[in-house]
Amino acid sequence: MQETPLCLRVGHLLPYSMSHSNTTDFTNPSTFILLGIPGLEAAHVWISIPFCTMYIIGILGNFTILFTVKTEPSLHGPMYYFLCMLAGSDLGVSTSIVPKMLSIFWFNSREIDFSACLTQLYFIHCFTAIESGIFVAMALDRYVAICHPLRHSTILTNPVVARIGLGMVLRGSIVILPYPILTRQWPYCRTNIIPEPFCSHIAVVKLACADTRVSSYYGLFVLFCVIGLDVIFISVSYTLILRTIFSLPTKDARLKTFGTCSSHLCAILVFYIPGLFSSLLYRFVHNVPLHFHVLIANMCLLVPPMLNPIIYGVRTKQIRGRLLRLFTHKGT
Repeated sequence: MQETPLCLRVGHLLPYSMSHSNTTDFTNPSTFILLGIPGLEAAHVWISIPFCTMYIIGILGNFTILFTVKTEPSLHGPMYYFLCMLAGSDLGVSTSIVPKMLSIFWFNSREIDFSACLTQLYFIHCFTAIESGIFVAMALDRYVAICHPLRHSTILTNPVVARIGLGMVLRGSIVILPYPILTRQWPYCRTNIIPEPFCSHIAVVKLACADTRVSSYYGLFVLFCVIGLDVIFISVSYTLILRTIFSLPTKDARLKTFGTCSSHLCAILVFYIPGLFSSLLYRFVHNVPLHFHVLIANMCLLVPPMLNPIIYGVRTKQIRGRLLRLFTHKGT
């Protein structure tokens, strides 16, 4: 069975509804048909409202983060540079999914060109891998800031931060590149119907009428050697951070130091926990309607881009203060 990162694994391992399957033979169809939310076609317009709302909030929130960091000199530091990278990856994930989804919901525009499908597939997985890497970089920043505070500015200089960010972007871009390359090689002769509102690796590969074990094994490699290692690195970082925090002499010092990690921890939970929940739901809870699986898979991709700017805007004192000064100044 093929595996892909995070909640992408779940939404894309969904069983195909036989009532929607097209058994006509295809020879590498030029287009695929995206069903949207199977079984809830009549409610697509209503379903589009929360998805559109999440997208708008995510776009406004992440651009606000980028603008705030750019215009506030006191925020020109490693933590906020990584936050800008996170905002960029969030914009990439949501924009790779939502516009086509809304065109299905609003205009019944279900066809997608084969090349466009592979392009969407690539960017969804690519931005997800990049985002996971950015959380690792942010964990490194918190580790250095708390465990080696006197060396923070000399270790995480601007060139080092730039190289780390570039490394995470290149890692995500390169490691996901085989997905569309392998997917393009397979012959497709079963159906051209995808019971989801967007293209994903496993959803497309499942339509192939060939031995796709290479794709399966590579998907497992990405899961364990990219996402798995990221989770391990973050866990080790926070183990060392907590050890340092508990060694502080006073309770106030411990709480204040831990508070500097709270936004990052919340964002990590928002990013990884929905994928874990979806995976457990798919594997161990049976007789769940297909549309429920699809909705959960979509939510776990679109909720983090909406919540991340809210988490950092509310919980980060410097960003909150800059926004308050900005709106107060405009109000006067």
